[in-house]
Amino acid sequence: MTGPSSSATILCVDDEPAVAALLERVLTEAGYRVMLAGSGKEALEVIDRSPVDLILADYNMPQMTGLELLRQLEERSHRIPVVIVTGYATVEDAVLCIRSGAVDYITKPVRSDTLAITVLHALEFARLRRENEAFRTELSRIRSRRALVGNSQPMRRLYETVATVAPTWATVLLEGESGTGKELFARAIHEQSPRRDAPFITVNCAALPEGLVESVLFGHEKGAFTGATTRASGAFERAHRGTLLLDEVSEMRLDLQAKLLRVIQEQEFERVGGRESIKVDVRLVATTNRDLKAEVDAGRFRADLYYRLNVMPIRTPPLREREGDIALLAHYFVKVAAERLGVESPSMTPEAIDVLQQHDWPGNVRELSNVIERAVILSRGAAIDADALRPHVSRPASASAVPAPAELPLDLASLEQIAIERALAATSGNRTRAAQLLGISERTLRTKLNPPRSA
Repeated sequence: MTGPSSSATILCVDDEPAVAALLERVLTEAGYRVMLAGSGKEALEVIDRSPVDLILADYNMPQMTGLELLRQLEERSHRIPVVIVTGYATVEDAVLCIRSGAVDYITKPVRSDTLAITVLHALEFARLRRENEAFRTELSRIRSRRALVGNSQPMRRLYETVATVAPTWATVLLEGESGTGKELFARAIHEQSPRRDAPFITVNCAALPEGLVESVLFGHEKGAFTGATTRASGAFERAHRGTLLLDEVSEMRLDLQAKLLRVIQEQEFERVGGRESIKVDVRLVATTNRDLKAEVDAGRFRADLYYRLNVMPIRTPPLREREGDIALLAHYFVKVAAERLGVESPSMTPEAIDVLQQHDWPGNVRELSNVIERAVILSRGAAIDADALRPHVSRPASASAVPAPAELPLDLASLEQIAIERALAATSGNRTRAAQLLGISERTLRTKLNPPRSA
């Protein structure tokens, strides 16, 4: 075990001058810088004026006990380790000290050898805690930026906004086109927040089974409905003390919007089939690829819920507005795809980058990722050139059959059908990607393609 650091400053807080003098003598001889305070109030004044590495505080002092001093330090956000000096040696008192936040305790009369070892351990504990917090901060930064690739001006502004909003308790509404990375930014907000060690739970509102929406969100009791053989926790309950992401919240039914509003306001709910109110502490992040205000005006989304979600609106920019990021993203996706496929990462020719930069990317970053992965698969280790990309980023031949603007019909139903046909043509019939291009859920697209038959 290493010896004490010459820079370590220890504050001894005791209303008995004899005890304080003993502590000062032993610690000074051990090589520490020692400061004295005769009360908890005086200790707080010292801490406000000068940095302190460790506090030795008497358990039983008038006006402010050692445990009360601990609470005051926590309220003022002082991350200073505290060792309680107590005249009591019961297990109950020891447990109380540790539960209150002390790193250790020693009993009176204080023995020099015990004091030296306790202080050394407490300082080592503080050092490891600082290193751990620094490591967690760096890990959080790496996690939150691992898939947030881009150095364009819109992205730099977005990074700054996320860094500002993340440490707060504010509800966040992420608005942007499909494929712009809204869920990644939601995770970045969580991982840069004080809740980063708690759960991050995602609910895709567009994909919730019609009859199980409430159960998914709020959980259910055993026997609440057919098939409910056990009690199950819902998303809100599992996200307690963490973050709940409501993905594509605009797809939620109006009747459920009212229940969601109550949970946001009260931070409590009941499981389906239950009568007990469950209190939760959940930070809410919602995403939408629609203009939620327009949805409110159209009567498809509750105004009161909109204002609850719109505390901190953040817009994720489409790829066409991120000049300079396409090449950066392309190289990143080449590396990711190669690692996932277990092949050597191919290079990209300048002509290939030019082809990518000339495309307007209606499917945004998600579309670019799919194009690059396909190119990596087909490259077989060779460099990816322009010819390998053109078939995947050019307008499909079938799209030429779509009427020119002057020939477009005026009725909305026909225009909608044309848009659906173009989206399916652009994605080679992939309904999931077509729905993303159209800005609707896959379930909505299925309904439009297969309308219910009239009786």
